[in-house]
Parts: sequence; structure tokens; C-alpha cells
Amino acid sequence: MDGNALNDSRIGRLIEQALFEDVGFGDITSESLIPEEQTGTADLVLKESGIISGMDIARVVYGIVDGQVTFSAAVRDGALSEKGMILASVNGPVRSLLTGERVMLNFLQRMSGIATLTHKFVHAVAGTKARITDTRKTAPGLRVLDKKAVADGGGVNHRFALDSMVLIKDNHIAAAGSVTAAIDRCRRYLRSRSIDVKIEVETTSLEQVREVLDAGGVDRVMLDNYTAEAMREAVLLVDGRMEVEASGGVTLATVRSIAETGVDLISVGALTHSPKALDISLEYRH
Repeated sequence: MDGNALNDSRIGRLIEQALFEDVGFGDITSESLIPEEQTGTADLVLKESGIISGMDIARVVYGIVDGQVTFSAAVRDGALSEKGMILASVNGPVRSLLTGERVMLNFLQRMSGIATLTHKFVHAVAGTKARITDTRKTAPGLRVLDKKAVADGGGVNHRFALDSMVLIKDNHIAAAGSVTAAIDRCRRYLRSRSIDVKIEVETTSLEQVREVLDAGGVDRVMLDNYTAEAMREAVLLVDGRMEVEASGGVTLATVRSIAETGVDLISVGALTHSPKALDISLEYRH
């Protein structure tokens, strides 16, 4: 995460809310056991191999907990790291090291888990033109971090929010009456307000793909829950006139065959709605 991203006010608010949730009005365990003046060092140890994401967030957590804590990272976000590696060392008042431990690990483990899962999908489609992208199926309030983790894992980000681009989905089409009507209304609305964003349309059949092509003015078509054979046919129909995205129930077992149909993007909701946290621990040294 670059400096501009770290200055994003959402990051500070997220961390402050997480700390208040976890610490409340004080860490009574650490305060009762450890003298205020005691200082020490602890290491962040990786318990399983994976892609690291969230090191800068971990540093900011400790910066908010106590400005006296120093956080020395040994790896960068996006790095493939091996089990047993020391990712970082933290030094300062021992009370503060322990007070910030859980929140720091919650962010770091979740983000690294997302990055690691994304990397597995990216690796699975290597050699094809398909790119792995995320969805809006993120943990409420954590989207900026979830999508950062996807990028650290080698994926690309889909729209961040509803104002990022137009995505005409099945319910929009049903409400508008047809694919053609939905696209027409959307284009007229955007023109009337001088809004310049990309338009994507979700389809569930080759007939709808043909409607999208006939309507024109669309940047990307989504193939939702198509068979591999239907995807290949859709790619041939589109013939490079717009991007083609595959979506719906994508798994590590199926993603390669989907990529080989020639689609440009494969969206995977599981990257952010059900990642497994990467196992990382904080171990007090002295």
C-alpha cells in the first residue's frame, strides 16, 4: 500500500474502530501483569507458507496503539513467504505490544489469506489471457483492505462501489423489461448527466449476448454460470468487440477450463467472501 493509500481516512477509522472493539477501555490483563516501564521485542512468525498482505496496516495499528513501538518489516506486501519466516519485529513497551497484538493479527491474517487464495487462482490460469478479479462480496467495512489484498495476490480489482461503473445485472434487466431496454435507459441516463463510466451487462444466455452486441455501447459482457462450451461460443460471438467476463461458482478445480475458453476476466467471489486466514503469530522474544 503506498503512502497515499495509507493517508486514506477510511484506514485510520477502520483501525480505530477495531481497537476500540478489542481493547474497550483498557487491556486489564497486560496492565495487571506487566510494569508500565517494561520494554521488549516480539517477532511476527509465519506458520504456513503464503502471500503476505497487510504489513503497512500492521505498522499503523501499532502506531495508533503507542507511538513508542517500532515496527521493522522483513518482507513486503505481495511477497511469497515460507513457513517459519520472521515477517517483522516489534519493539517497545511490552503492554503495548500485547494490547495491539490481536487487532494487528486480525488484519494481517485476513489480508494475507485473501492474497494467498488469489495467488492460487492466478497461478491456476497462468499461460492464458484470463485475469482473476474480485467482487463486492467483501466483509462490510473492510472492502478497501480486501481489495488491496486481492491486488497483492496478483488479481485485479473489479468496481469498488456502485458509483464506479455500471453493471446491469439480472434484476435490473427484469425490472427494465429486457436487455435492450436496460442498456438504452442506462446510456440515455449517463449522457444526460455527462457521466463517463464503463458499462457491463450480465447475461445468462447466448441470446442475451446477441442482444448486448446489437445494442452497442457496452464495454464488457458477463457470462453468468455458462458451461465451458457456451463460454467458447460467446467469446467467438463477441470477437474482441468488448471484454468478456466469466462469473458464477468458480473454483480452483474449474478455473483453468474457464480460462481456456478465451475469456478476458474471471470473477471469483470466494476470494473475499470466504478466505482462510493465513496462520501468523506474534512471539515474545525478550
